[in-house]
Amino acid sequence: MVELDVSYATALLAALLLGVGFVLQQYTAEQEPDSRFLSLRILTDLLRQPRWVAGICCMVVGMLLSAWAIGHLELTLVEPLLSTNLLFALVLAVPMSKQAVRWPAIAGALVLCAGVALLSDTRTTKPIGLSFGSVSHWPAAAIIAGIAFVAVQLGRRANGQVRATLTGLGAGLVFGIQDAFTRQTLKVLEGNHPWTVLFSTWSAYALVGAGIVGIWLMQSAFSAAPLQASLPTIAAGEPLAGIVLGIVVFGDRIQISTGMLAIEAGGIAALIVGVVAVARSSAFSGLRTIVARLPSVVEERAQSVKDGHRPEPVHETGAER
Repeated sequence: MVELDVSYATALLAALLLGVGFVLQQYTAEQEPDSRFLSLRILTDLLRQPRWVAGICCMVVGMLLSAWAIGHLELTLVEPLLSTNLLFALVLAVPMSKQAVRWPAIAGALVLCAGVALLSDTRTTKPIGLSFGSVSHWPAAAIIAGIAFVAVQLGRRANGQVRATLTGLGAGLVFGIQDAFTRQTLKVLEGNHPWTVLFSTWSAYALVGAGIVGIWLMQSAFSAAPLQASLPTIAAGEPLAGIVLGIVVFGDRIQISTGMLAIEAGGIAALIVGVVAVARSSAFSGLRTIVARLPSVVEERAQSVKDGHRPEPVHETGAER
């Protein structure tokens, strides 16, 4: 029981760091020009931005903690817990954007928590394990990757919020696949195997590759529109892909009685509705307004100097620092 409580707490701490990382990354990525969309140069540009690097560091630590949780709990249980990163992202976005939290976001947060609780109550703590990570079941990941590819291609042809939404969906699905690769890799490390065995394990390379692709797609989604356009599909796509792969690839137990199936379906529906409601909060869209204001302030001060006037000092808010 103590180990289970620690695993739950670790998953929630991972969600907190992921949520903080999302806000810090999007705050910087949205300043990238449209020409950087789906270009690898967007990553090289962002690596020179301290705020973005801080966001990535939070995200990496969050991923490491989530990997630990995935190694101790079912994937179908960890994914709903990780989806609470939206709540932590909202807590950070509110003071940064100076927007009040409105009732739709609060209701969405309650629905999201209810969905997590429902899904948690219908899960055991151990998988069936008869065909754990069987290669014959991995085509399910290929199908999800194909859906992600189609979504990104459709997003490339769109603009604004539609582009961000579709690209965010692709990123979320890839992160769900990455979670499955994480579980497969941790399985290899069980026992007395040295960590060097990872160099000869396909899932370790697939894990790194999926992580890089997911981050690249996420930054492109962040640069295309406000956070409220991409975050719902990122936050919903990852747990959905992870839950599907947990059941199909790893044999996670699902309750097949009529009542339990209804509860599980209700939990998934509540998870999706809650994610969308929270992510559409004005606090996330307000971050774009702050970013847009910064260049205009600089231009006004430069014009004042050119006209021979002493510019008024700029008092930075907590969101502009």
